[in-house]
Amino acid sequence: MLWPMIAIALGFLGIAVLGILAVRVFVEVRRLARQVRETSQRIQRAAQDLERAATPLAARAHESLRD
Repeated sequence: MLWPMIAIALGFLGIAVLGILAVRVFVEVRRLARQVRETSQRIQRAAQDLERAATPLAARAHESLRD
């Protein structure tokens, strides 16, 4: 009777450890998703800044090529 109780306790502990690890993975995935979102927003802002800065340069290049 002792061995089945030990087996059940170890099984329960194993499931508990897997549950704790699953929660930790979930938290890390959410943190990674937040960082990816922030980084993509920064990249989008940088691309918009680059586009705004390149527009006058492209216009000047176009005018100089026509002359």
